[in-house]
Amino acid sequence: MCGPFLISKRSTTRKKSQSNKIGDNDMERILVTGGAGFIGCNFVRYMLEKYPQYSIVIIDKLTYAGNMRNLEELVASPLCTFVTGDICNAKLVNEVVSQNRIDVIVNFAAETHIDRCFMEPEQFIVSNSYGAYVLLEAARKFPVVRFIQVSTDKVYGPTLQGAVKEDVPLSPRTVYAVSKAAAEMLVKAYYLNYGVPASVIRGSNTFGPYQFPEKLVPLAITNAIDSLPIPIYGSGEETHDWLYVIDHCRAIDVVLHNGEPGEAYNVCADNQLSNLEVVHAVLKLLDAPAELIKHVSKRLYDDPCCAPDSTKLRRLGWQPEYDFDAALGKTVLWYLNNQEWWRRIKGSS
Repeated sequence: MCGPFLISKRSTTRKKSQSNKIGDNDMERILVTGGAGFIGCNFVRYMLEKYPQYSIVIIDKLTYAGNMRNLEELVASPLCTFVTGDICNAKLVNEVVSQNRIDVIVNFAAETHIDRCFMEPEQFIVSNSYGAYVLLEAARKFPVVRFIQVSTDKVYGPTLQGAVKEDVPLSPRTVYAVSKAAAEMLVKAYYLNYGVPASVIRGSNTFGPYQFPEKLVPLAITNAIDSLPIPIYGSGEETHDWLYVIDHCRAIDVVLHNGEPGEAYNVCADNQLSNLEVVHAVLKLLDAPAELIKHVSKRLYDDPCCAPDSTKLRRLGWQPEYDFDAALGKTVLWYLNNQEWWRRIKGSS
């Protein structure tokens, strides 16, 4: 594993674009926070494959959902450096950004599982809100050409009718959603007050390889493989948009290169399905019985519907490449072929 503050062998001359449109040469060095987590590690893979001229530094404090095994073959590359650390540590963040001459910060680092925010709310406020502040301060002190805050459609709260556009008032209902909304407000303030070229991307329910098996899709898959009960809150009729992780990564890439500073962008695949429909789809792919479904008490904070509108992002040229059935099939196959990965996690949780 590379040392924590490896300086890229590329030219150390800082290149800053004078316009909102930037080219590949403006962003040779990218800091990905939370890069050992689910979406983060998929994003690192995607970027290194698509942009072999880029180098990536990853910061992750390796909590329960951050897994070095997600990055094993990546950190062996001279273009990928890993730093174990907390984004709330301003000294560490400033050193990593300045010594590696970071051009872009993409912030995935966050506590994300809603159930846990009721047990440990402080961790969500500190990691998700204060951590974003520390990164924005670094972006201000050591000017970057782009800052991307990876947020969530949960900041909208319940949407009972119609698709939600980015300019509607936010109405978060959990500590998790509030902490992410607070981070978004900081992003907006740093753009307006200091000119930090920051954008926000609000993703819908994302699934795919390397997702920690506490979330619905990997939990359903892994439990079905072992013929274990699959818990469904209440009737399971709450609907969400379901987005394949590679399409989410592609959307971040589009916003990174073509998005406008100060703007937020929804990313969704227009796959409005209930939790129950998703689990039945998993069971069908694995030829598992519906009797595995176990309905448990409904959570008070479940939003009845969240339907973001991704028109604004699609105007930048993005659209999903995977329909739900194909994406779920690829995901099920990955968990079937990587049982050592998730069995080790579930065995220690």
